[in-house]
Amino acid sequence: MLILAGTPIGTVADASGRLAPALAEADVVAAEDTRRFRRLAADLGVEVTARVVSYFEGNEEQRTAELMDDLRAGRTVVLVTDAGMPSVSDPGYRIVAAAVAEDLPVTAIPGPSAVLTALAVSGLPVDRFCFEGFPPRKPGERARVLGALATDPRTLVFFESPHRTAATLAAMAEAFGPDRRAAVCRELTKTYEEVVRGPLSDLAQWAGDGDRVRGEITIVVSGAEPAAPEDLDEADLAALVEQTRAEGLSTKDAIADVARRTGISRKVVYAAAHAPKESS
Repeated sequence: MLILAGTPIGTVADASGRLAPALAEADVVAAEDTRRFRRLAADLGVEVTARVVSYFEGNEEQRTAELMDDLRAGRTVVLVTDAGMPSVSDPGYRIVAAAVAEDLPVTAIPGPSAVLTALAVSGLPVDRFCFEGFPPRKPGERARVLGALATDPRTLVFFESPHRTAATLAAMAEAFGPDRRAAVCRELTKTYEEVVRGPLSDLAQWAGDGDRVRGEITIVVSGAEPAAPEDLDEADLAALVEQTRAEGLSTKDAIADVARRTGISRKVVYAAAHAPKESS
């Protein structure tokens, strides 16, 4: 069995009560950083008898093949990353996909998540959200990605490194508008936890003022306000339906969702979604 084990994002006491027994009973532990893992095991009071191997971005493809051999042989493999849940912006996806493809059992020991923790404390809407991971490093690519998200109504969650936070917040203010509400969550659950809330323009200025951005950073940005009904024509409504369908909804549910968000009747949205497309 493959076990994806969530690890604390800061305070060790946040570890699941199931984590220590799983580590003690594992045949193999695949860790993003073996030194960090051994410190965690010591903090949890776990005597590790399992074979401990590294599993990180640089060796993930090769190591996946080796760990699959262990799973086929009936061994229990526990996968841990430096913090949070494996495969969420961390190693893990490849081995999960490989195990699922061979119908090998995969389960999880849930644990702390920087995404959900930041979302919860941000003060921003939580009914619909989207995790976007790390924005691109290159300014042009970052601007393109953020521009594509500018009209997304969902709350957006990003990870970022401390030294790029100011530039990313400035790029977000440019793409989303300076007054879009956001929160910068720093060192969540740790001693120096800090959550700074405000318009993107203010947060960009705050982040660029001195050397105040340190540690693990999660940025939460509110979604776009829905356009006024009178500003939406047939093409706009059709595009909104397509965007909503891309999120996994059926056409019927997408039409209902767009009608709810825009205040336009389902009949009108349905007609727009099914209107003949102009040929080019």
